[in-house]
Amino acid sequence: MKQRVAFITGAGRGIGREIAMTLAAKSMKIIVTDVNMENAQETVSLIKAEGGEAQAVFCDVTKLESVQEAAETSMAHYGSIDVLVNNAGWDKVEPFLKSEPGTWKAIMDINLMGQIHTCKEILPLMIENGSGKVINVASDSGRVGSSGEAVYSAAKGGVIAFTKTIAREMARYKINVNCVSPGPVDTPLFQEIGSYNQGIATALEKAIPFRRLAQPRDIANAVAYLASEEAEYVTGQTLSVNGGLAMV
Repeated sequence: MKQRVAFITGAGRGIGREIAMTLAAKSMKIIVTDVNMENAQETVSLIKAEGGEAQAVFCDVTKLESVQEAAETSMAHYGSIDVLVNNAGWDKVEPFLKSEPGTWKAIMDINLMGQIHTCKEILPLMIENGSGKVINVASDSGRVGSSGEAVYSAAKGGVIAFTKTIAREMARYKINVNCVSPGPVDTPLFQEIGSYNQGIATALEKAIPFRRLAQPRDIANAVAYLASEEAEYVTGQTLSVNGGLAMV
């Protein structure tokens, strides 16, 4: 069988890096995209050290033109994109009434419009190929809300709704479109957010039935399932990975 190619956004660190390494370990060729090329190259080096194949490609998901260029570069490298993982994300935790329009725009552009941009460019390539898997990384904040993350929750709720609609439209082309919806994950971004409140991780650990934050590998394993042949009949679904924190 042809070795599949996975295009992963925000794969320079955190969850995205773990997804890239997990899919590489399952014999996929990996397109590591990020706005930080130093981080992306480091992910590529880690994959190659484990015997995998990967290329680093610059991609600013907030700009459609950048996504177009990244898709073209990726096609020149590997000739197809079989799996799209929309992982790139960003947030600033603060009460809504203290937040500013510039922050709202950045959150919406990265978390929602970024996924719309990549789907606009890459879904036609999958249609031409006759199959494909799209895994959008949402958040449980988009399902149940989260204090201090009003606009982020709105963006991730939009991702979930977008996923369901695109899943319906793409089913005729044998393209599966699903969401992975993480709860709190111990990533560099979470650690940056947590620096504002040193007790946040401890409080969450007490609230989560499994008594720990998710690790990036927990999310990566869920993505790997949805990208696999075992999930051929799964589409339009939102898979929460949260240790039982929210049971929706």
